[in-house]
Amino acid sequence: MQKPGFDNEKYLTLQSEKIQERIRNFGGKLYLEFGGKLFDDFHASRVLPGFQPDSKIRMLKTMKDDAEIVIVINSSDIEKNKVRGDLGITYDMDVLRLIDAFRDYGLYVGSVVLTQFAEQPAAIAYQKKLEALGIKVYRHYPIAGYPANIQFIVSDDGYGKNDYIETTRSLVVVTAPGPGSGKMATCLSQLYHEYKRGVKAGYAKYETFPIWNIPLKHPVNLAYEAATADLNDVNMIDPFHLEAYGQQTVNYNRDVEVFPVLNAMFEKIMGESPYKSPTDMGVNMAGKAIVDDDIVVKASKDEIIRRYYNALCQRRQGNADDNQVMKLELLMKQAGTTPEDRPVIGAALLKAEMTGAPAAAMELPDGRIVTGRTSDLLGASAALLLNALKTLAGIPDDAKLISPEVIDPIQNLKVNSLGSHNPRLHTDEVLIALSVCAATDERAAKALEQLKNLKGLEVHTSVILSQVDTGTFRKLGVNLTSEPHYQTKKLYHR
Repeated sequence: MQKPGFDNEKYLTLQSEKIQERIRNFGGKLYLEFGGKLFDDFHASRVLPGFQPDSKIRMLKTMKDDAEIVIVINSSDIEKNKVRGDLGITYDMDVLRLIDAFRDYGLYVGSVVLTQFAEQPAAIAYQKKLEALGIKVYRHYPIAGYPANIQFIVSDDGYGKNDYIETTRSLVVVTAPGPGSGKMATCLSQLYHEYKRGVKAGYAKYETFPIWNIPLKHPVNLAYEAATADLNDVNMIDPFHLEAYGQQTVNYNRDVEVFPVLNAMFEKIMGESPYKSPTDMGVNMAGKAIVDDDIVVKASKDEIIRRYYNALCQRRQGNADDNQVMKLELLMKQAGTTPEDRPVIGAALLKAEMTGAPAAAMELPDGRIVTGRTSDLLGASAALLLNALKTLAGIPDDAKLISPEVIDPIQNLKVNSLGSHNPRLHTDEVLIALSVCAATDERAAKALEQLKNLKGLEVHTSVILSQVDTGTFRKLGVNLTSEPHYQTKKLYHR
């Protein structure tokens, strides 16, 4: 178990106090933009060891009687089937998952907003699907000159063209499947419409990254840039905060760019803006909950390397470009790290070179490296899982946890009945086989008990994995990277 560098309970207490304070400052109605992910914030838990992925929703649950959720999704992301890298599902499917999850917590989801709507066929079809499920859907449109042309934006031809979102509660939480969805623009549009209707309303932002009160080039903040490299976000010193208070704080380009729009909105609503800077409008106490800087620095550097390899693989698959990869290379340099700092990379490549076939490596909590090779029975990832479980359970390396009597029928089923050309067991298949053997074999049962201890461990493979193997590692909570190569030269990979 990794030693924590972040005090999660302190963070929740400080964050809750600040949000309650912000709500009191605005009478009537507050639009609260939730930056990052409300559920499953695995990025934060990776770069801030000790941060719990469900921290935000736990805090929000305490205010559920006053809150309603508005989920925002960019219509262009629907059209291009954008995928959440940590969960492996598309943004449009994640909206449905989020709605179910909110409801499970007893939170009310009021509606879904399609931002940047420009008659995209996929977005139109998605709206029909949501409405058939009984979910209210609103459309927000691209605005020419955004965010510079404030006079046009704050007019009936700008925000005024957007659908007005009907809300019923005093706290409206605006969230999304991922960055670039248009959460802030949705809040600002609503403030404009509320103003037109004579309703007093305010805005605040719940954000985790970048952390405003640590250095601009701190690895935690660089890791945030790495996470949003596809959006070309850039962390920067908040010029408005520096001018107003003479204090250097960290923000990012999109918030800085849109701040004059926010100011114009508040001036129309209240006569003057309550905020002097983008930093002012945010509520972010994460920096005050870091209890061991060395731990979060190491974790953040690891994350940047992982993001780099993810981009390499995405480029190989045609889903990223050279600019994204080059930006991540620059971020690695700024953080003072290289791929050589990730021990599993060298171990996997060495094993692949020695065996002449795909290989994989895993770093255990005590720093030991376990490898897996490709054989007639098992793929490299499946072999790695078995070897890691044996090592963690203290079972000799030469012990056979799965008998041939179990493997043979599975291979026969795959090849002769299901039409597979590859008889080797994938990770999910080897775990099922291990589970079968665990019913009668004490050592297999002992190995299976170690599955929970794989969470958070580092893995690297010498080739891009199948969707099945990638999904298994994701479900186990393993931090996976791969070389940007396929095992074969085929064009179609599953």
